[in-house]
Amino acid sequence: MLGLGIEGTAHTVGVGIVDDTSKILANVYEMVKPAKGGIHPREAANHHAERVVPLIRRASDVARVDLQDIDIVAFSQGPGLGPCLRTVATAARALSLSLGAPIVGVNHCVAHLEIGRAVSGCKDPVLLYVSGGNTQVIAFARGRYRVFGETLDIGVGNMLDKFAREAGHGFPGGPILERAAKEGGKLLPLPYSVKGMDVAFSGLLTAALNLLKKGERFQDLAFSVQETAFAMLCEVTERAMAHLDGPADAQGRGPDVRRGHRGGPTVSDGRGRRRLAVAQGVPTTHFIRESHLDPRRSIWRSRRRRLFPRRGSFVTGTSRLPDGPRSGSSPWSGSFRSLRGRLWPRCG
Repeated sequence: MLGLGIEGTAHTVGVGIVDDTSKILANVYEMVKPAKGGIHPREAANHHAERVVPLIRRASDVARVDLQDIDIVAFSQGPGLGPCLRTVATAARALSLSLGAPIVGVNHCVAHLEIGRAVSGCKDPVLLYVSGGNTQVIAFARGRYRVFGETLDIGVGNMLDKFAREAGHGFPGGPILERAAKEGGKLLPLPYSVKGMDVAFSGLLTAALNLLKKGERFQDLAFSVQETAFAMLCEVTERAMAHLDGPADAQGRGPDVRRGHRGGPTVSDGRGRRRLAVAQGVPTTHFIRESHLDPRRSIWRSRRRRLFPRRGSFVTGTSRLPDGPRSGSSPWSGSFRSLRGRLWPRCG
């Protein structure tokens, strides 16, 4: 079976083709790169409308398959920027009708998790899901994805993008900060905001910008921002994984979900196994793969964890809005605060 998916939640429009073993046969995309400020939703939608048909043809060429061989068409149904979502939905419906193939809408967030699970080979992972507007620690239990912890304000990707932008650099900010951090080495004091299983990045961003205005080197600030933000993410991930060792419930069923010491969900697989962690989105940077997620570091070695950072290049969902009162925030960040304890279905 061959599936073709169209992604267009924010700044990127992409087309991928996969088979029923999760082998990625094609993954082509183009990104909106505004000369100044953030993304304007309507301009991004117009960009997607112009690029989506050539991308479909290119994906077919890269995968070396005829479009008539496509068995199912998928598209990003949300969350995301409304005009962008409508554009790719229209393209997907037109393609589905022309091919006579069924169409399915995919949850953008669940797709991030499923890609990580599929390409890493993990069967039942804890997932550190961090991209532009999303920062969450998630695990799958009793048929649903469950949120352990999340950002209380902005996503880590938005924080990195906005810091780079305010420092006079382009988009996306993550790779720019990563390169600059290699030339820095002075660890500057920045807010380390971990609250139980949750994290917060707005204070870190404000403090970093204030230090920049006081004359601190951009390279040292890039180094310090990465060290602080990624250490926060690894702490809450480690805490989530520490909850995974425990007996099954009285009936011997697992995985089992109970209430944690701070009211959050804890998970046991019922067999005392150490589950696997999969890093998504932002943690695929070289810095966090080779430093904070290095299995030689004591926090992972002492608990015999196995980490599977997602490698390779896949279409991601970083989002930015134009400058304004909500600048730097995800357009759907508010909805994530209500997801604690909510149930997300898993594909497949």
